[in-house]
Amino acid sequence: MSPVTDHRVSRRTFVTWSGVAGGSAALVATAAHLGMPSRATASPAGREVDKTVWNSCLVNCGSRCVLRFEVKDGTIVRELPDSSGTNEIVDPQLRPCVRGRSLRRRVYDPNRIKKPMRRKPGTLRGAGEWEEISWDEAMETIASEYKRIVSTYGQESIYNQYASGVTGGNIILGSWSRLLSQMGGYVGWYGSYSTSQITRSMPFMYGKRFESNSIADSKHSKLVIYWGNNPVETRMSGGNNMWSAQKTRADHGVRTIVIDPRYSDTAVTIADEWIPIAPGTDAALVAALAYVMITEDLHDQQFLDTYCVGFDEDHMPDGAPAHASYRSYVEGLGPDGTVKTPEWASEITGIPADRIRSLAREIAEAKPCSILQGWGIQRQANGEYSCRAIMILPLLTGNVGINGGGNGSREGTIPFPLARFGGENPILTKIPSFKWSEAIDHGTELTATKDGIQGRDALETNFKMMFNIAGNITMNQHSDLNATREILLDETKCELIVTVDTHMCASAQYSDIVLPSTTNAEEVDFIGSEYAGDTAYAIYVDQAIAPLHDTKSHYDMCTLLAEKMGMKDEFTEGRTQEEWRSHLIEETRAAVPDLWSEEEFREKGVFRINNPEGTFVANRDFREDPAANPLETPSGLIEIYSQQLAEMAEEWEFPNPLPGDVLIPLPEYVPTWEGVEEARTNETYPLQCIGHHFKGRTHSSYATIDWTVEAHPQRIWISTEDAAARGIANGDLIEVFNDRGRISSPALVTPRIVPGVISVPQGAWYDLKDGIDQGGCINTLTKIHASPLSKGNPQHTNLVQVVKA
Repeated sequence: MSPVTDHRVSRRTFVTWSGVAGGSAALVATAAHLGMPSRATASPAGREVDKTVWNSCLVNCGSRCVLRFEVKDGTIVRELPDSSGTNEIVDPQLRPCVRGRSLRRRVYDPNRIKKPMRRKPGTLRGAGEWEEISWDEAMETIASEYKRIVSTYGQESIYNQYASGVTGGNIILGSWSRLLSQMGGYVGWYGSYSTSQITRSMPFMYGKRFESNSIADSKHSKLVIYWGNNPVETRMSGGNNMWSAQKTRADHGVRTIVIDPRYSDTAVTIADEWIPIAPGTDAALVAALAYVMITEDLHDQQFLDTYCVGFDEDHMPDGAPAHASYRSYVEGLGPDGTVKTPEWASEITGIPADRIRSLAREIAEAKPCSILQGWGIQRQANGEYSCRAIMILPLLTGNVGINGGGNGSREGTIPFPLARFGGENPILTKIPSFKWSEAIDHGTELTATKDGIQGRDALETNFKMMFNIAGNITMNQHSDLNATREILLDETKCELIVTVDTHMCASAQYSDIVLPSTTNAEEVDFIGSEYAGDTAYAIYVDQAIAPLHDTKSHYDMCTLLAEKMGMKDEFTEGRTQEEWRSHLIEETRAAVPDLWSEEEFREKGVFRINNPEGTFVANRDFREDPAANPLETPSGLIEIYSQQLAEMAEEWEFPNPLPGDVLIPLPEYVPTWEGVEEARTNETYPLQCIGHHFKGRTHSSYATIDWTVEAHPQRIWISTEDAAARGIANGDLIEVFNDRGRISSPALVTPRIVPGVISVPQGAWYDLKDGIDQGGCINTLTKIHASPLSKGNPQHTNLVQVVKA
């Protein structure tokens, strides 16, 4: 393991971080393991500040951590963590991670966009040629171009880009959707780059998407499996899923297994065992586990008979063909004629057959067993089938709807009933979130049965104007960035791109007008928790400092544009942003009668609601009485075989299909393009390439902050075996490439990843120089080819080669 541990923290770095923390809860996200103080302390004696205000980190990690800013002479001089809450899972302290603790560096980053910018006439998008303009000129240009484009191409030529940079905001996030809806509307999107495949496919099984039991509920379990799930890194805050996972493991000692191509930090810190698996092969492992349970009579037939459709031939929907049940598929009686033995699955997954057998027995005999799957599994070319397959195991073992069990989806949470700010889009047409670049390039060719268009049989027009609000999807988080770049360079396609951001990220570079926004430290808002386990909460976001430079809040920008469009009164309803916050607090009180007054919020910051049932259990009502609480499926039961999907398969089109482009009614293992089978025969590109969420960034947010870059440098994971075969040592600069592009970054040579697989930390900013992406962005390598059902982003399905630079 020496290659993993040879990155030492210098004394200078340690002293810097210790001094910044001021002696309080430094690096509190890892306090449970480092023995550091877990409660925030007061300012050191003698420190005088003018005020301390409550705020929050709003980026899209799924957590909402509390920040407190100490302000002196109009400057944030220190950042503090939450000072409320407890050191328990119930009513926890909402501790920020290294990203949130570095927000002050983001506020005062000299690289912030300081004034409205316009791309210089005659220059290409992405060339970095800008001129400063006034706010009045910027808004006048946007308003006049908007009117021209709508008049020329129609209202549905306007697209509000999928983005997540301020997804935790309320007024901050809702201002633009409210204004654009009032201006006539725009083509919307459905799904997300995080969860398209599971969001679209789970309803065919459960009627709608359900999360599973909360992590804290696993204290009732005999076995916990984190299947492709890494909350210690992806939900890295102290008050949410990372804390729940660590605290539950420490207090209750439940046996824990991680199944993942990487030996993740979740595996390192809370697991008893890591089972490595080849990417995209999860459904094959499930089928073999099911084979062992069925042949050894370890499955719960009574549960399957009572609550499910499609497990065996005796419980199939009318009209289904013979031998179409899941049991027939496993036993080799279905169309493929292959018995799904552990030996069969071992060849595909790389897991020894004996371990598959013992794992099947362990899962079946653990009463109850909690299986919590992550979202990386479904971001594959066959992701819809992989995520549904994992949900088969709780059905086979009867673990749905009980304490300590779950439905096999991701860990659940209780929501906070927060009043939301925004508007109702009058246009019903939607595209899958991953299809926007195709809608710019050849939108009128996109149809409902070929591309998943909703609200129309086909798009009426290509996208001609795009608003990109606090997002880096356009030229960073989307796929095949070199091909996407070519689409954006052609100004006859999308004629105006407006980006609102704090920094000149890669997507902002490929825009026409860039508007500089404030950070949340310079705004007011009222926000709610997202993935918070069994304690939901609301945070009072207060303005710490006046807007720096010539920046404006999202609300103030929209007010200016609304005025240019002649609808200021309709947009503001006569309220300032502060008055809207007061209004939202009062609206929320209708659902939460004991909610604090605004004065109390200003003092106390965080209002919590603890789960009255203790821990969240998904589908409990259905388990207790399926007749009285039917699911929203055609049968009212859990549909392992989906007659809806079987019928859709007759209608949907797959022109020029690649391997895996199919709709099937069962969650089978489906080999795909650039999958493990092709990797084992492709001499040019023999390595599977996946990405992973990264401690130093939330997607691409915080990517350029000096502290996070120093603490978590971009390094590409490569196995010891694969590195040795290529003459690569730990820390060497390497290049990863395929026919779509080439990236460069240092290597992390480690036994913590499956041989034959590399993993690139996602979110690094695209930086093309001399044909090589020097930023190391994985999406230079990924493919614009949507998954079959959701038309989602299959960004963990890639084949590449690696060489020493």
